Formats: sequence, C-alpha cells, structure tokens
Amino acid sequence: MNENSPIGRAAATPAPNPAPAPLNGSDRAGIGFYEFIGLAAALTSIIALSIDIMLPALPAIGEALGVVNENDRQAVITVFALGFGLAQILFGPLSDRFGRRPVLLPGIAVYAAASLAVLFVDDFNTLLVLRLIQGIGAASVRIIVTAIVRDCYGGRDMARVMSYVFTVFMIVPIMAPAVGQAILLVAEWQAIFAFLGAAAFLFAGWTGFRLKETLPVAERIELSFKGLVYAFGEVFRSRLAVGYTLGSLLLFGALFSFIVSIQQVYDSIYGMGDWFALGFALSAVGMAITSILNGRYVQRYGMRLISHGALIAMMSFGAILLVLSLFGTPNFYVANILLACCMLSFGLVANNFNSIAMEPLGHIAGTASSVIGVISFTGGALLGGMIGQAFNGTLIPLSLAFSGFGGIALVIVLITERGKLFVRPVD
Repeated sequence: MNENSPIGRAAATPAPNPAPAPLNGSDRAGIGFYEFIGLAAALTSIIALSIDIMLPALPAIGEALGVVNENDRQAVITVFALGFGLAQILFGPLSDRFGRRPVLLPGIAVYAAASLAVLFVDDFNTLLVLRLIQGIGAASVRIIVTAIVRDCYGGRDMARVMSYVFTVFMIVPIMAPAVGQAILLVAEWQAIFAFLGAAAFLFAGWTGFRLKETLPVAERIELSFKGLVYAFGEVFRSRLAVGYTLGSLLLFGALFSFIVSIQQVYDSIYGMGDWFALGFALSAVGMAITSILNGRYVQRYGMRLISHGALIAMMSFGAILLVLSLFGTPNFYVANILLACCMLSFGLVANNFNSIAMEPLGHIAGTASSVIGVISFTGGALLGGMIGQAFNGTLIPLSLAFSGFGGIALVIVLITERGKLFVRPVD
C-alpha cells in the first residue's frame, strides 16, 4: 500500500489515545468509599454536635448569664439554627464558582474561632452573637458536603450514600447530650465550646490532607448576579424542588420543636431531667436504625414509597400523642415511645425528601443545596422556636408540631405529586 495515498496515511496514523473516563463515586474525591462516608459524616456531625451537646448545659448557661425565663434559654439553639440556615444561601454559589475545598475550609475556621471566643463571654447577648457566627461557619459544612456527595453520586445512589452518612452522623446526637453532661461534671459550661473548637480543627485537618477537589474547573459556574438569578429560577421552576423543600421545612419545624422542648419535657413535666440524655439517645438510635434501613432498601423500593409512608406514620404518632395530651399528662413511657416513633419516622423522610428535591438540580448542586437548605432549615428553626416558646408544661405544643406539620407536609406532597403517593415512574 502506498503510504502517501489517503488510505495509506490513515493506516499509518496512530489512533489518538481515548480520553480518560471521568471519575465517579468516591474516586472523584480521591478517597475510598468508607473514608468518604466517614469524612462526610464527621463534617456533618459538627451541626448536630453544636446543637445537642448544648441541651444539658442550657440551665447552667441561663443561671450563669442571668436568663430568668426558661423558654428564653432556647435562644442558644434557635440563634445558631437561624445563622446556619440563612448563611447557606452564600456557600452554595461560592462553592459552585471557586470549588468545594476553598470555601469549606475557611468556613470551618470561622466556626472554630467563634467557638473559642465564647470562652471570654460574660453576657447572654454576646453569647448569642457568637452562636450566630458559629451557625454561619457550620452552614458551609452542610451545604458543601451535600454538594460534594452530589458531585460524586446521583439519584438513588445519592439517597443511599446520604443515608449512610446520616447513620454515622446519628451517633453524635446519641452521645452528644451525655458528652455535654460529662463535661459539666468536671468543668464549667464554657468547656463545651472549647471541645467544639477542637473538634472543628481536627475535622479541618482531615479534610485538608485527604479530600480532593470534587468540582473540576470546567464545571464551575461564574459568580454573577445574572447567574445567581438563573440558578434560583432553576430551583423555583422545578415542581419537585419547591414541593419537597416546603415539605422539608415542615419536617425540620417538627425536629426543632423536639430539640428545643425535650429537655424541659423531661425536667418540667416528668421531673426526670437526669434521664434526659438517655431518652434523647434512644430517639437518636431509632433514627439511626431507620437510616440504615433506608440506605439498604431505598434502591429496591424507591424514595417515595419509603418517605411518603413514613410521613403518614409520623403524623399519626403525633396525633395519638396529641389526643392523649388533651386528656392529661400521658404516661412517661407511653409518651417516650410515641416521641421515639415520631423521630424514627423523621429519619426515613428527611434524607429522601432532600434527595428528591435535589435530583433535577445536579447542574447547580451547590446553589440548589443552598436554596433548599436556607428555606427548610431557617423556616424549620422559626417554626421550632415558636413551638418552643409555646411550651406550657404540657406535651400539647410538641404533639401539635408532629401531627400538624406532618399533615400540612402531606398535603404539599399530594399537590406536588398531583395526587399520587408512594411511587412515580422516574423514581
């Protein structure tokens, strides 16, 4: 064959090397699957740790800083949650523009600095300001970890991974109140904040040395007002994103109602404050178990079948507790079983709702996670704060949160799914 002929030249020209396949799953983060789960859970645990470890310290904080009204002490929780919720709107767009690591690591540093600054506080208002800053720093963790998972996984795989992350993460609320009580046995309440700052520095080191950037430069979005408006429009044009975000808002309202009220439920209603950490841990164990089950079965049965059924269950358990509370104080064990069932159901609903809302928004995962987070978490914190302030020495406000918020969420889901529950062809 003549090498100068077109055919000869084509035959003599070596075939170009194929482009490398894009990395998917935990390979994109540069670490193994189990380390990916562990790191994501450890980072996310900052949020639960910042809330749950505070619960046994609320009386000591109130006494030390002159807070007379017990309900006002709940602001230590709600202010953190508000800062956490509102700041999420910043970190999604920033991480979509600059990458995940360059935004995540400074956010953790802000959290750690605010934690350590509490050591020098001598008035309640300054404490609340620092808790607000803590929440802002923690918001970077929640948003960017979710975006990292979405960078690496999608659909039911994302729901499965988030369930495993949530399962490991649930070890924190199981242990956090007991850890808080243990710290208070040997030190003043400020030592809890020193513990939080040290944990933040530890997790920042793990992230800095092990986690690779999961958002390639080619996939980043320019930071511009027009781009932000477009991204927000994408979120609000999605029926699924809007409906399930509103549903998540109501779910978090029930969750925060439980968190801000439960210490007073044990102490004021039943006079069993010493058992609070154990009771809280049992509820958290139930949520962890349901998250494990969700991670195992979500690919087989689908996000909607599991989450819709669990939402109905949560609403029903809350309604039973409400009826019992209207006729007096329910038996301590009955009330705890019903509250645990409500929280167990929440564990099956929350991650699936978030995954359904995020599914059509993978191309703007950071911003989408921000919008969903700021609406659901901030709105949930406000609703939970309202229920907490309504605490009147009975279980009626808390049971109304589970039954009422659950019922409204169910109506929203019905509208979103056009009257069809449990299954959808694309799920």
